[in-house]
Amino acid sequence: MCLHTPPRPTADAAARRAARVSTACHEQGWSLLCNGVLVFEDTGELLPNGRIVTPHRPLALTVGSAA
Repeated sequence: MCLHTPPRPTADAAARRAARVSTACHEQGWSLLCNGVLVFEDTGELLPNGRIVTPHRPLALTVGSAA
């Protein structure tokens, strides 16, 4: 999909998030990368083949939550 030179990582590559953003909707919390990966601000991903990558950032504790 990506026509950049040098080519960006494919959607199947471990470094897939290194691809460039082609479309972003910050109000809704997502970006579409040039390799077809849809990334969400919670670090979740939706790959072009429909596979879901669950969010992988630690959740911050909120005020009043139990540790």
